[in-house]
Amino acid sequence: MSTSTSPIITNPDANGYFGQFGGVYIPETLITAVRALEAAYNDAINDTAFTGEFEELLKVYVGRPTPLQFARRLTARAGGAQIWLKREDLAHTGAHKINNSLGQALLTKRMGKKRIIAETGAGQHGVATATAAACMDLQCDVFMGTEDIRRQRPNVQRMKLMGANVVPVESGSCTLKDATNAAMRDWMATSENTHYIIGSVVGPHPFPMIVRNFQSVMGREARQQCLEQIGRLPDQIVACVGGGSNAAGIFYPFINDTQVGLVGVEAGGRSQILGDHAAPLNFGQPGVLHGSLSYVLQNDDGQTSDVHSISAGLDYPGVGPEHSYWHDAGRVRYTACTDEAALDAFKAFTRDEGILPALESSHAIAHALDLASSLPKEQVVLINVSGRGDKDLDEAIRLLGGTESL
Repeated sequence: MSTSTSPIITNPDANGYFGQFGGVYIPETLITAVRALEAAYNDAINDTAFTGEFEELLKVYVGRPTPLQFARRLTARAGGAQIWLKREDLAHTGAHKINNSLGQALLTKRMGKKRIIAETGAGQHGVATATAAACMDLQCDVFMGTEDIRRQRPNVQRMKLMGANVVPVESGSCTLKDATNAAMRDWMATSENTHYIIGSVVGPHPFPMIVRNFQSVMGREARQQCLEQIGRLPDQIVACVGGGSNAAGIFYPFINDTQVGLVGVEAGGRSQILGDHAAPLNFGQPGVLHGSLSYVLQNDDGQTSDVHSISAGLDYPGVGPEHSYWHDAGRVRYTACTDEAALDAFKAFTRDEGILPALESSHAIAHALDLASSLPKEQVVLINVSGRGDKDLDEAIRLLGGTESL
């Protein structure tokens, strides 16, 4: 339940701020590009031809609406509240990322650009962007840290099969932050004919708003499905948070339903020591990263910290500005889940429900199990299962000690 005492801001102001968070902190060379994007987006969402094409793609290409499913055995394991699942793992490409990639690819064509670039950690956004590029005949380059290339090889192969060029990034920790840095540098040099499809609710305005709006189809569907299948809204909604697109997408349509508790689960990693986790809303401070002001993990000198998570998609030192606003407003509660707990949930969920979840989603599942166990049986906890775990299987088995230990 919300602890906020004032109305929640639902859209950024003219300068791109949600309260004190957001804004446009980018080089002058990119100002024209983001202003053109904002104008194109505002024009597109008021054009029934654009919105109709997008909705048709979500239906016939993505496979929406994704189902709402009662998790019978997981509920029995928790021994408390009912656990329900929003099955984003069943969307085309295996995760929620395709919603945003298709929407931004349509915008790219509308702006007359022929090339798209993306950053990716877990590879799901890269796959979704490569898929959208193949669908719409666009050139595509995906920047990916070499550590994530190692951890997510199946997705690298999928991107290449789609015709995308995967650009290895060897700087820094060779993970998502570094891939984002490389993509931003490319965009600075090529923005006249290139659109950067940012994969999460991060970056300079208008990206956080655009990504949230394209992803809010999840929350709109879940709201209607809960009313139809359960007869009321859920008591709690739980979603993992890296940059925060799946959480923002499912939370946003419930943001003014103050009787619905919203819980974001960050990557608690190995410990609470800086560098051992990726939980900026739990342990960070406000700072500027990749074009906006939000909570960022940083050292005593204000330098962005290295981070760690078993999940490549949560391995990021910042978070979207709207999440930062929701955190300070008290509307969303943010917690963290350790690597060990996420791996335990990965195994339990697979065995109980016959569904292989992404390691990102496993963080939300772990917390939802604990939360449901503390609530009465008549309450409802909804988990956004943001993606499937095929991409994580080799890494999860390695971390679990091999197939002999399963």
